Amino acid sequence: MDGIVPEDYASWRHCIEVDCGIRLTPAWIEQRIAALQDPRDYHTSRFRELWGPTHLERILGWFQQALTEVR
Repeated sequence: MDGIVPEDYASWRHCIEVDCGIRLTPAWIEQRIAALQDPRDYHTSRFRELWGPTHLERILGWFQQALTEVR
């Protein structure tokens, strides 16, 4: 990962688990997926405004991939 924003799944997962020290549990991932799919969620709407819908969908996909791996 060259920049601050992960550009692939492996870099994203490393950022969350190693750099941020967050354990990717099914419950936590499911909460994040629900928030990212809720257009009324403040943080999701801000994320979409700042990073765009394409990046939001990419991140949502990475959470969904992580969920299949941790189950």
